[in-house]
Amino acid sequence: MSLVIVGSIAFDTIETTSGRRERIVGGSGTYSALAASFFTRPRLVGVVGRDFPKSTMAFLKKRGVDLRGLAVKPGRTFQWEGRYGEDSNQRTTVRTDLNVFGRFEPVLPAAYRGADIIFLSSIDPDLQPRILDQAKRPRLVAMDTIRFWIETKREAVLRELGRVDLLFANDEEVKLIAGDPNLVRAAGRILESGPSLVAAKKGEHGAMLFGRDFTFGVLAHPCPHVIDPTGAGDSFAGGFLGYLDRAGRSGPRELRKAAVYGSVMASFVIEDFGIERLRTLTPGQITGRYRFFKKLIEF
Repeated sequence: MSLVIVGSIAFDTIETTSGRRERIVGGSGTYSALAASFFTRPRLVGVVGRDFPKSTMAFLKKRGVDLRGLAVKPGRTFQWEGRYGEDSNQRTTVRTDLNVFGRFEPVLPAAYRGADIIFLSSIDPDLQPRILDQAKRPRLVAMDTIRFWIETKREAVLRELGRVDLLFANDEEVKLIAGDPNLVRAAGRILESGPSLVAAKKGEHGAMLFGRDFTFGVLAHPCPHVIDPTGAGDSFAGGFLGYLDRAGRSGPRELRKAAVYGSVMASFVIEDFGIERLRTLTPGQITGRYRFFKKLIEF
């Protein structure tokens, strides 16, 4: 099995009620790949500047992330700054500097083109056709998106929905795409446009899976002190797809388990700033929290 993740690798400056951190490693591709690496050996496609630390690349490789698709270009790495208030579900973007990411031309190495799963992680929807045209009949194509792309490139987002099997988006984004304030109806409308599954992320309230013939919900792990919610959604997607890649199947049972594993990975990321919690995370801790989730939702 094989999973290719195309997304951003960035420096983040983050301020929460727990403190402030400057120029820590982040990005949708980074979080997704690291979360997936606990289940499979993901392949990462992205771009960084020459200022990106070699130590982080070494950590990614140590985690089993294939970096043959990561380009290092002259210039500076993508930088994002955000601020969270008391409500960790709400954030304000302070600054975005695309830098080399603004000139990103994704190329799938030959070894990546036969991948079983392709994940387009919150990238410009105009880039997505170029990526998919390089792939050879993947078993599953997933995409994530953000409010910025929905509002500025709506037609491109809607076009790409017709080419993907699975959409990851938070509940507000699902409603925005569909133009419907009811999450269930909104997900149903998106399913009519192409995807066979919508994974609606709901922050501290967990996530909902909507398929054409089933619905499944998973709670979030109870966490009284959220340190940094950045990357939780990307880690959810990475854990979800990493598990599916390992399972080799994507039936209803595997999708439900994938949603729980995605929630498990997201629950760890929020316990520290940036990717720091993923540096110390162990498979035993993942198994333990997965068992806790099973007890949490059974009755």
